[in-house]
Amino acid sequence: MSSAYRVLILAALVLVGAAPAASAAEAWSLAPSGGGRPSFYAEGAPGTVLQDTVSVLNRSGEPVTVRLRGTGLAVAFTDGSVRVPARTRADVPFTVSVPAGAAPGDLAGAIVARDGDGRSGTVALRLRLRVVGPTLSALTVEHLTVGATGISYELVNRGTTTLVPTLAVRADGAFGRRVLDRAPRTLPVELAPGRRVKLTEPWADRPALDSVDVRLTVTAAGGARDEAGASVWCVPWGAVAGGVGAVAAFGALAVVRRRRRRTDAGDAVPEPPRTEVELTGAVT
Repeated sequence: MSSAYRVLILAALVLVGAAPAASAAEAWSLAPSGGGRPSFYAEGAPGTVLQDTVSVLNRSGEPVTVRLRGTGLAVAFTDGSVRVPARTRADVPFTVSVPAGAAPGDLAGAIVARDGDGRSGTVALRLRLRVVGPTLSALTVEHLTVGATGISYELVNRGTTTLVPTLAVRADGAFGRRVLDRAPRTLPVELAPGRRVKLTEPWADRPALDSVDVRLTVTAAGGARDEAGASVWCVPWGAVAGGVGAVAAFGALAVVRRRRRRTDAGDAVPEPPRTEVELTGAVT
């Protein structure tokens, strides 16, 4: 046997050893019934129940038992465990319930299948549900406060759509002097309907001594918009406290000295009044 032939045989053996073994999942598959759909899609109003069918195809020469369940959404099967004969397809109906209080928009879930022996892992199909209904984009800016290093506030989604808000910040000092002006920028948050989030806008270089009016303007897609404002005195309280303390100490010292003078005056013994006698006449 030539060396070249031996090399070819060795290479073939390596390739055969490296080839992945066929898994049990390759013997059966999961797909939406009807064909042509890579995943499930449904839409309905809040409170409705929607129906669809999933197909389990067994391509092997032995029967297989597959267990079905839903994730992320309220999915119910007529039979959560189905036995599929060899080279046969089983169609399993199921329902999806749209949450009664769901806001218009998209919800996501999946149909998950696993064989009864648990040897093939799991197979999942995406399930997307669109909740239909009137949409409303609305938000509010609440609890605005100005601290030593930043501006704190809360955003609340008051509508029925998910919002990505944009923030603009402005602050005017005494006599209308603009001390802060930040152009609108998109915030790194996504507000689902009804969600509340607390945020802080940094402001490390705020004025040391001024009367400032702060105003926040928040907007989002769909016409959502709100403003909030607050007024604050920017005062170097440390220096003020030191000055007040010095004045108080000086005043206290003055009071003590005054009291001492009064005490010293009260403790002195008064001298008796002098009486002058004038003598007249002659002495013999």
